[in-house]
Amino acid sequence: MTAVAFAAAVLVNPGVARAAPPPGACGDVDPASPTVTELPWAQKTLDARAVWQHGTGVGVVVAVIDSGVDADHPQLRQPGKVLRGEDFFLVGDLPGNFDCVSHGTAVASIIAASPVDGIGFAGLAPDATILPVRVSERDVADGAAQAIDPEVLARGIWYAADHGADVINLSVAGGLDNHYVRDAIRYAVEKDIVVVAAVGNAQQGTAPGPVTYPAGYDGVLGVGAVDMSGTRLPSSQIGPQVDLVAPGGGVLSAARAGGHQYRDGTSFAAAFVSATAALVRSAWPELSAEEVVERILATATPAPGGRDSAAYGAGLVNPYRALTDGLVDAAPAPLPPVQHPVPDAARLRVSAWWDASTSNARTAAILTGAGVALGGVAVLVVVRGRRTRWHPRRAALPSAEPAREDLPQEMFLVPPPPADS
Repeated sequence: MTAVAFAAAVLVNPGVARAAPPPGACGDVDPASPTVTELPWAQKTLDARAVWQHGTGVGVVVAVIDSGVDADHPQLRQPGKVLRGEDFFLVGDLPGNFDCVSHGTAVASIIAASPVDGIGFAGLAPDATILPVRVSERDVADGAAQAIDPEVLARGIWYAADHGADVINLSVAGGLDNHYVRDAIRYAVEKDIVVVAAVGNAQQGTAPGPVTYPAGYDGVLGVGAVDMSGTRLPSSQIGPQVDLVAPGGGVLSAARAGGHQYRDGTSFAAAFVSATAALVRSAWPELSAEEVVERILATATPAPGGRDSAAYGAGLVNPYRALTDGLVDAAPAPLPPVQHPVPDAARLRVSAWWDASTSNARTAAILTGAGVALGGVAVLVVVRGRRTRWHPRRAALPSAEPAREDLPQEMFLVPPPPADS
């Protein structure tokens, strides 16, 4: 599909969309967005095309528990790409494969959008399958969990865990520890599911803040956001819930009804980590969820904050290394003690002989040089002595009175004065 065909698919005959929002489901829908053809910085940084040579996420189901996913987007509409899913926000048996506000669509596209000719943007795991679970209709910039009913969120997590999810993406964050959500997370972790969550975007200053949830729960991989320079976004929260970071500043994503939008926040950084988990689960199906997480953390690229910092965690997610690095689970072997070599007596004797010979030769050379110098002095003395017949040579003494020099007569530069008469 070319860029022209891509745009045409968005604008021509929109009434045939198979996953359009049900009538009355959306109070105020977002319009279509323009198409962006450039290769985004995040895909360049993570080297998506090199990653695809080693894995594309095929066979892995990623649950996106969010505002829904627009399954009609040209990069998400391939058969089997986005499942029907479930809507827990609205009453009734509704699917989760529609979106009113683009938040969930953006997350899903960063994970699994298909490559399109003429379009630089694509998902990091383009052959993964998306299970959309709708729990909100708000496009919350910071993914605040307080904007979502915790019981609804918990039901969505339980549903994803029971409907084949291998990875769960939670682009929500808040400061409340809710027991419904905690129990749902525990259930998903016990079912060997990789759970990824955004750490939130309410940071003020550089001091660690309170723990955010669900990123702060045991077994959840918490993700912070960095910009193009690799520096933490000022809003990306700091604390023990930060396990690693991913691109989250000015990242490109798909939007509902077609086109693309630039996004900021840990919600979208979490999607890159969920995609990486899908890649690893596809390439290494024998690994448990815990082992997948360990591999992702072990292969992260060091970040400015240093390893295991409160702001950057293990560093920047590196999907290429996560797929290709050979890792072992054994502890590093201790270094053997230093072995001092046993001296060779014969070699020591030879070395001592050479040292003594060198020293003797040096002494002989010095003595020879001194003898030659003394001999030269003696010869000089004899020659001069014979010339003077061994009489002492004395220098002529100066006269007692120094020679006087007559001063010149006066010289006048002007005529002399007249003589007195």
